[in-house]
Order: sequence, then C-alpha cells, then structure tokens
Amino acid sequence: MTSLIELSLKEVADKLKNREVTATEVTKACLERIKDRNEQINAYVHLTEDKALDMASQCDKRIKEGNARLIGGVPLGIKDIFCTKGDLTTVCSHILDGFRPPYESTVTENLWKSGAVMLGKTNMDEFAMGSSNETSYYGPARNPWNLDCVPGGSSGGSAAAVADYQCFGATGTDTGGSIRQPAAFNGIVGMKPTYGRCSRYGVIAFASSLDQAGPMARTVEDTALMLRCMSGYDPMDSTSADLAIEAYDEGLADLDLKGLKIGLPKEYFMEGLDPQIADLVKQAVKRFEEQGAEVKEVSLPHTDAAVATYYVVAPAEAAANLSRYDGMRYGLRVEGENLMDTYERTRSEGFGWEVKRRIMIGNYVLSSGYYDAYYTKAQKVRSLISQDFKNAFEDVDVIFAPTTPTTAFKLGENSDDPVQMYMNDVFTLPASLAGLPAISVPAGLVEGMPAGLQIIGKAFEDKKVLQVAYAHEQMCGFELKKPE
Repeated sequence: MTSLIELSLKEVADKLKNREVTATEVTKACLERIKDRNEQINAYVHLTEDKALDMASQCDKRIKEGNARLIGGVPLGIKDIFCTKGDLTTVCSHILDGFRPPYESTVTENLWKSGAVMLGKTNMDEFAMGSSNETSYYGPARNPWNLDCVPGGSSGGSAAAVADYQCFGATGTDTGGSIRQPAAFNGIVGMKPTYGRCSRYGVIAFASSLDQAGPMARTVEDTALMLRCMSGYDPMDSTSADLAIEAYDEGLADLDLKGLKIGLPKEYFMEGLDPQIADLVKQAVKRFEEQGAEVKEVSLPHTDAAVATYYVVAPAEAAANLSRYDGMRYGLRVEGENLMDTYERTRSEGFGWEVKRRIMIGNYVLSSGYYDAYYTKAQKVRSLISQDFKNAFEDVDVIFAPTTPTTAFKLGENSDDPVQMYMNDVFTLPASLAGLPAISVPAGLVEGMPAGLQIIGKAFEDKKVLQVAYAHEQMCGFELKKPE
C-alpha cells in the first residue's frame, strides 16, 4: 500500500471514480501509515478509525451505484479546531477536555458532501496560538523531514500529516500565517483564501476578523480541488462572501504568463531573512521572467509594523472570544469554593501559558486608558497595511515573497523568547491583516530542509493565485522527499 499513499489527492480521487481501488483500501492504507508513524510524528491527537471506515464504506457504495462525488473516498486530516459532530474537538487545549460538538462546521460539512473521509483530528498549537505546534496540550507534532525540528504552527499537525503521507490533504486555519508557515516548513502547499471565502461557522474562534480556513496538500492542483470543496457562501457566518463557488482546480494551466506583472516587495528582503531563501525566491522570479512575465519592485512601507499590529488586534479579539470558557457548560471544570473560585481555577488549569499571555495582552490593550493608545492605533495601522497592498496592486497582478525568514527551527529553540517566535510570521501577517489570498508553495531546499515561496493576490482573485502557483510548480519541478 506504500505506493497508494504516495499518490496525489487528484490521482487517488480518479482511481476511486474509475473503481481501480476502493475507498476502504485507501482509508486502511492511511490508517496503517498513521499507526506506524504517529508515535514519532504526533500529527494526530484524536483518531476516528471506525468513523473513517464507515464513511469509506458509504463512499464505496455510492461509487458502485454510479454516484461518485468530487473527492469521494479521499481520506483527509481535520485540524482539531473544526467542530465535527459527535467527535472530540479540543483545539488542543485542556479546557475543552471531552468536548464533542452537537453540530458540524460548514467547511467539514462541505467536504463530507463532496465525499471526503475523515481520518481524525490533527495536532495544533493550543487555540491556534503559536508558530511551532509546541503549545499543544498533547505535546508537539514533529517535522517529518527532521524529527528534531518543529512542523510550524498552528496547523503543524495537518502539515506534518500531509508531508508524511498520513493523508492526501488536510484542513488548516490561517490567522496570521498558520497555514502558510507550516506548509513552507514541511515542503507542501498551503493556501489562505481571501477572508470570507470559507465559512468560519463551527471553527473555534481565535481572532474573528482574521481567522480563515484553508486547504493543505502536496500539490497545487490538490489544494485547488480541496478549496473548491471547502468554500462557498454560508448565511451562518456574517462575514461569509456571497459569491459563487469556483472550480479552482480547472484551467490551472490556462494563465498566460506573458505580460504577467509580478511585484517584489523590497521590505520583505530584510535583515534576518536567510540569504538562501531569498535566492530561491529570486530564482522563481527569474523563471517567470524567462516565460515573459514582468517583474517590478513594489513598496509595502508599513510591513515593519505588521507584527506589532497583529499582536494587538489578535490578542484583543482572543481575550473576548475566550472569555466564554468558564467550566459551566462544556469542557473542563475545576470546582472551587464558590462560583468565582471555580471560574479562576478552571481557567488557570485549563489554559496554557501562551494562551494566558495573549488573553492578558488582549485585556490590557482593551482596558480603559489604553484602548485608544493601542487597539485604536493598531486598527488604523491595519488600514494602512491594506492600503499598501491596494497601491501595489495598481501596478502588479501578484506579489512574490518568502513565506518564512528561515527553514524549520529546532524544537525548544524559540520557546523562551516569544518575540523571536512571533517574528516567524513577519512575512505572512501583512496578507492576513489585509484579508488577501496567499499561498505557500515549495521553492526548494536549504541545507536539506524545505523553504516556501509565498504568492499574494488581490482580494477574491484566489484562482489567479492558484494558477501562478501552478505555473511555479511546473517550472520548479521541486519534489517532496519521502520522509524515512
């Protein structure tokens, strides 16, 4: 079954439709891989084996009856932030111990309607707060390229599972880079769609004005196919964009590169960027130039304020969203001497240190006397960052940049320095603050570890971003090393 799990998502979907293989066989192959590797990688925190086999059996029945669906029978990993009805959903936090939602998130519901099979819930930073997967209550996931290194965060478990052939694709969420950064660290493709493209209903909230679900897979075509299945308007989410679902996976090769205008933001090639990663980005740009694309330097002058802006806005929203966890209705409850004592004990024991830090930052910047000095100012700077992109996109079609300043770092390397940890997202945060579509695609290797190229597009031009990423993938020819 080894060769079976190495197929792309599209390849296995086609084989299932053509009845060359059954969904049960494919699902069992993935489950065997998980059982063989999860002790080392720790990509999954809750395995749903019985449900997976039942879903696969139903897919086989539909295919036999001639009712094959778009990704019917394809096994996926689901980030532990998506509510799945009746299954453990803990956002990798102690405070949601034993929580089994009575409802399904819209994104996963859309995937099941498209025929996908759920293997289990993937590891992540607690409440999606982290860049290394080290804040998970269940311990860190590990990078399959080097088990001493982090897989990135917060969608580290999803990225590691995809890279290690434990699923054909996985869901992630991106608040400030939590799909793109782990995708770059693990040598896979990860996309943050335009804010509003995928519903937030049933996605446990971190920062509501930033959170966006997206796909992670081994190829651009697989990522596009997953996005087609995940996206769509949802009246249950007030920020959902009322736009028709696009067939993102069709016509990927139709983009004419001649005359495509690529912007290179000078502020992204800063001190702290690994020169070898900068070279890989420049090599990618050169390939596009050889195909007739035009390259122009652009300026995003407020880039240096993005980290500070994000770490005011996101913790403020997190402090408000996480105030609902009090031990009264679901999850962990630590009994105290009275109601207030129960609240304090539950939250003290239930939340990890990084989550507590961000709640405290959030409450501080929202407090009387500091609201205008911090939160209001951060929102103004956020508007300036958005305007920077609008100005740049008057002259270019897409922007190329590094996804991360370095390749995956060692476990524990940045644990004692939160500011250094936060700087991992310096190149991904601006697009998140502006709500723009952005993808990370493998650019090559730096001393044996993967590095990513980030492609940013205009709002709701998700398909163009995927087409450019596909063109890069075809020209680059970068193939993921099969983890040992």
